[in-house]
Amino acid sequence: MSLILRRVESRRDLKAFVKFPLALYRDNPCYVPTLVFDDLNTLDPAKNPAFEFCEAALWLALRDGKVVGRVAGIVNRRFIEKWGRKYARFGWIDFEEDFEVAEALVGAVEDWARVLGMEAVHGPLGFTDLDREGMLIEGFDRVATLATNYNHPYYPGYLERLGYSKDTDWVEYLITVPREIPEKIRRVNEILVKRTGVHLYEWKSRRELVRRYGHAIFDLIDEAYAKLYGTIPLSERQVQAYISQYLSLVDNRFTKFILDKDEKLVGFGIAMPSLSKALQRSRGALLPWGWLRLMLALRKPKLLDLYLVAVKPEYVARGIVALLLSSINQSAIDAGVQYAESNPELEDNIAVQGMWNPHERVQHKRRRVYLKRL
Repeated sequence: MSLILRRVESRRDLKAFVKFPLALYRDNPCYVPTLVFDDLNTLDPAKNPAFEFCEAALWLALRDGKVVGRVAGIVNRRFIEKWGRKYARFGWIDFEEDFEVAEALVGAVEDWARVLGMEAVHGPLGFTDLDREGMLIEGFDRVATLATNYNHPYYPGYLERLGYSKDTDWVEYLITVPREIPEKIRRVNEILVKRTGVHLYEWKSRRELVRRYGHAIFDLIDEAYAKLYGTIPLSERQVQAYISQYLSLVDNRFTKFILDKDEKLVGFGIAMPSLSKALQRSRGALLPWGWLRLMLALRKPKLLDLYLVAVKPEYVARGIVALLLSSINQSAIDAGVQYAESNPELEDNIAVQGMWNPHERVQHKRRRVYLKRL
């Protein structure tokens, strides 16, 4: 039963690469698949603008013709330019409970990275900070979200046996939605609006939102996230792609924007009804009934996924974040939502984690980026 590594070079192999986790996690109640077409597009150089400044190589591990593992290697030249670190990345890593498979896959990325002159490998990471990233090390009994990886508990141990150690961690929270917004918070928000001149932007149509603030949203992401781990500025083509990919899905009940007195964007928060159960039932496919399951999941949610919060740095100390969260919170109360789940937050980002202090919450997941010097 010899193990073979095969470089992904055909459309057929790419589909096998994308669909492998569906078999690996078939009976796992916590795994949430990606949308298959999303992964196919992300890994296709003709469709993902990140390939303008990234190189990538994908491998499948096979035993007797059966896929038993996968991995992607990525070199992001903009990351190297911004951070001054000649690091390659590994991502899309999955493997059966077989150390030989993990060793072969990671070894392929390391060998490829050495040829390109890299000094270290870190991951799991995607092409950009808006891709799934991090390896789950706590919370294996919790259902994943659309935006986050899930992996078996044996993954971290295998990585550590291969010489990888912690580079950074993200934590995630499950937050209980209160029954009402406290009067004290309402008064503080009213004072904030009067003093700063900011106001909520009541948007109705996605077309209007994209026309007025599509580019401003991603400009603000670049500005607000500039100092966070591994982030890089987005190209114009990436912005256009993300506008199509993400803003076509936002829900105006739970996606809030704050403008200054000149109608310029100074902050936003994006939350969505959880699509995890719908994606599990559809196994990552939109057809024939996946799209209907997703639409039904949006109607009467009990759980929200909190995707992004971004505020101009000069407004952070003025309480804008609290105003955003209060608005999302009120919409959640009105919709009968019971819980909200945060996206990964860097463990040392105390300011972000402080947003949840007024709420009943539990830190229920932790994920890690590993690093190995070559």
